[in-house]
Amino acid sequence: MSASASTAVKQDAGPRSTRRRGRAGYLARLALAIVIAAVIIFPLYWMVVVALSSRADLLSGDLRLWPRAFTTENFDRVLSSFPVATWFGNSVAISLVVALISVTVSLLAGYAFAQLRFRGSNWLFLLALSTLMLPVQVIMVPLFRLVSNAHLYGTYWAVILPTAASAFGVFLSRQFILAIPRDLIDAARIDGAGQLQVFTKIVLPLSKPLIAVLFFMSLLQTWNDFAWPLIALKQNELFTLPIGLLYLQGQFGSDYGATMAFALLNVGPMVLLFLVFQRYFVQGFARSGIR
Repeated sequence: MSASASTAVKQDAGPRSTRRRGRAGYLARLALAIVIAAVIIFPLYWMVVVALSSRADLLSGDLRLWPRAFTTENFDRVLSSFPVATWFGNSVAISLVVALISVTVSLLAGYAFAQLRFRGSNWLFLLALSTLMLPVQVIMVPLFRLVSNAHLYGTYWAVILPTAASAFGVFLSRQFILAIPRDLIDAARIDGAGQLQVFTKIVLPLSKPLIAVLFFMSLLQTWNDFAWPLIALKQNELFTLPIGLLYLQGQFGSDYGATMAFALLNVGPMVLLFLVFQRYFVQGFARSGIR
């Protein structure tokens, strides 16, 4: 074989070898992603299996990865023993109001920190971020005294107002708004637009992914919150689903079918909401500078 032919063979083998390595790397990443997804999804899947299994199968310990016979008796037992519909409505109402207020506050504060220049803005922003290092248990006592002195204890507002602002939401909004092209905002101001017009006509239309992220994060945090609503709410008809789950565990004891059925009612809406808005959720994080 001549030298030129040998060189041609080596040059042709190089791209094929690169393609093989690229395909092998892709398959390895795909396999790793499937394993991680299975580990994450399995607890939710097992919750569904236990919730739809009969009580006899659960008591006998004869559990399988697929129920022997699907049944809704666990859900029927939970719905007939507790005011689940009332607790579900409380969770929806509180979470929606908190999410709406939190999104509004985060967007306005994020716009102010990103576009307005005033003395002490950086220090004020750092002060807001420093609150992220405080565990919620540290502020529960002063927070309880605050809502008590404001005559809000035992009402929805005792849960809504203390959680209606998020330092992380402000940080996320600031990072997202900083990524908006400055030329658009400058052009609007040259045309005579004020701060409110810039915010409503330029920033808000471009912030749909951010709004979806802020709304979902606030909704999820409030929906799953347990400690503070347990302290701030004192009447049974005002309880939320996480508090109801505590009462169910106390009454049914080791009735895992009923517990999983109630837990599925609590988790299910958030999972469905994430699946619907996951595209906006990912876009919001990708465009906010969070890597």
